[in-house]
Formats: sequence, structure tokens, C-alpha cells
Amino acid sequence: MRQGVSVHNCSLDRYAPPMNAPLSPPASAASGPGVIDALSLLSEVASELVVKGARDTHFAVADRVGGVTRRATGGTSTVPGLVHRGVAGAVYGGLSAGLRAASVGLDRLGATGVGPRLEDSPRGRFVSSAVNGLIGDRLVHERPHLAISMGVRAEGRDVHLSEEGLAKAFPAATGRLVVFLHGLCENESYWNFHRDRTGTTYGEAVAARGWTPVFLRANTGLSLRENGVALSALMQWVVDAWPVPVERVAMVGHSLGGLVIRASGAVAAEPPESGQAWSQHISDVVTLGTPHLGAPIAWGIGHGARGLSRLPETAAFGRFLDWRSVGVHDLVAGLAEDVPPLPHASYRLVMATLTESHRHPVGHFIGDWLVRPHSAQGHDKRGGRLFPGAETLHVGRSDHFGLLNHPKIHAAMERWFA
Repeated sequence: MRQGVSVHNCSLDRYAPPMNAPLSPPASAASGPGVIDALSLLSEVASELVVKGARDTHFAVADRVGGVTRRATGGTSTVPGLVHRGVAGAVYGGLSAGLRAASVGLDRLGATGVGPRLEDSPRGRFVSSAVNGLIGDRLVHERPHLAISMGVRAEGRDVHLSEEGLAKAFPAATGRLVVFLHGLCENESYWNFHRDRTGTTYGEAVAARGWTPVFLRANTGLSLRENGVALSALMQWVVDAWPVPVERVAMVGHSLGGLVIRASGAVAAEPPESGQAWSQHISDVVTLGTPHLGAPIAWGIGHGARGLSRLPETAAFGRFLDWRSVGVHDLVAGLAEDVPPLPHASYRLVMATLTESHRHPVGHFIGDWLVRPHSAQGHDKRGGRLFPGAETLHVGRSDHFGLLNHPKIHAAMERWFA
């Protein structure tokens, strides 16, 4: 059996508060992390990766050259080498200590709330989402105030997951929901990309047909298992507290978001005493460029890190690549076959290639730059299919982000969400 990530043995208790606990957003534009917090993290990363990496590479090269020189001179060049190493070590140590001290000082300053919030600008939200995608699993443990918690977003803010909070955020709520989940290092604003091509977005289009678009934000640096559990818990709260009875739920995921949606559907969440598990409401699952069988770029990063780590001169670059989050690690294999599709949901799998035809050798090999066609369709090399009976849609001459608000997908959604 193909290896991948299994989520069947997850427990909601570890990642979600009790169902009767007060529900409140973990952060808002007023109380979230600020630019000072981001600068503190940058100082720490510069110390750990840049300065120490430069030091280790410098010493490795110096040792290699020094070894050759010692053999050529019979060992008479040892003292200059030791002096050089001592001076260089002191310089690197001073730089590292200075950056660590700056990080501590910036942490204290950031705790006072001074400075603009990252949520105050599109650039700040971009930085926050990108950093969470790259090292979000570390942030949860080391800098939790910088870690994004999965939540519903409306008008640039977290929505309080209560009856009152959802009613306020969705005053025109209908019983049919389309839930949009972004990909790795992205946030909910990515669903506005390429709006100029059609003059509208997927969310606006489904709203015009009587559906209510619900946009989520997630820490994409967490594992598929953790995000799947978090999404399952969040969706149960949403369905239970929705302003009107829920009739249908459609899930749309871009890239990694599609994997998280699959993981959430595999989590056996306990429904409330008088209610129904949220997953029973899912009627449609749409994945846009989702690496169901893994992404070659993630595989390449992993092999590159291991290869660079074999030589002292390049080991620091290997450590830099290996700093990637578990969310990026999970993209290597995608999701295993033991995470089956929901039997009552219709699956629509959208793939893109740079070439007009996905059968073209270039399009087949490169795909949309990040995901290959067979992975986006869930077709393995042995001819197996993860989604028997699923509808597939190919978008030619498009890259990975071109799948956002593409005219061809707009036309398909009009049929899917009629």
C-alpha cells in the first residue's frame, strides 16, 4: 500500500476545547501579533540559520583548505589556522549574541502592544501566513502569539463561533454553505486573485446563486492530521450555530487546502446529543491543484536537504532547507489511500498544466509548476484511483495560482452549485 498520512486515529480532545466551552477567536486585528513580533522572529532566525550557517560553512571550508596546507607543509601551518579560527569564531559569536539580544529586546517591546499589527495591512497578512506555512509548527510551541489558529474570516477579521457571532457576520445566511480553504502559506485573501479576469470571485459567484461563501484561515505549517482535526471541530461548531438550518455544505480547497478538507472528512467527530455530524451535510468537494499523491517540489526539497547535509561545507544549507514545517513535509506523500472519499459527496478534481494539453510531455512532467496532473487527479502509477467516479477538469496554459478565479472553473462551478 502506498505510504502517506493517516488521520483515522485522531482525537478531537487534544486539539479542540470542550464543545460547551465559550467560543472566541484566538486573535483579532486589535490584539494579534505586530510588526515588532515579526522583527523579533527575524532576529532569531538570522542568528540560528544565517550567522551560524555562515560560521559552519566558513569553518568547514577553512578546515578543508587547512588540511591540504598542513599536508603540504608538514604541519607547520597549524598556528595560523588556530588563530584564524579563534578570530572568526569571536566575530560570529558576537553577531549571534547581538541578534539574540535584539530578539529578546524586541519581544519585550512587542509585548507592550506598540507598533502596527500584522493584520492591519495586506503585506502584514501575507508575511504572517507565509511564516506560518514555513514554520507554523514551531511557532505553536515557541511563539504561540505568532501562530495562526484556524478560524472563519469575514471582512478581514475572525468570526466568533457562536450563534450571535455567526449571525452578525452572515446576516444573509442561507442553508447552503460553500467553505473555501486556501493552500500552503496562503490566506483567505488569495481567493481574490485574478478577479480582473472575470470581474467576480468564486465567493461572489456562488453567493449570487443562493449559497453562502465561508472563508477560512489556517496555519498551514501544521500537519494534515492536526489541521484536519481542527477543521472538523470548527465545522461542527459552524453547523451547530449557523443562523438557519444547514441543508448542504460544499468544500473548496486550493492546493494543500484540499488535503486538509480530505483529512477533516476522515475524522470521526462526535456530534452533539441533539444534532448531526457536520460531515453528513457535505454534498460536494472541489479540489483545485491539490497534490493528492504528493508534490515533486516538496520531495525535491527533502532530498536536497539530505544531500547538502552530507558535506560539512554545505551542511548549513541543508539545515536551512530542513527547517521547513511538518505541513511542507506532508506534501511529499499527500494523503494515503486509507483516507477514502466520503461516499455521499460528489468530488470534482481540477488540475492545471502549463501546456494546452495535460498529455503533452512538458505538461505531464511539470504540471502547473508545483503539482503534476496525476497527483491532482489522484491517479497513481499503477492505475489506481483515489476517487472512483470523480469528475475531473483540466485547465490548460495555467499555473498553480492561475486556478484562482479562472473563467473555466467559474463556468464549472455554475453547474456544480446550481
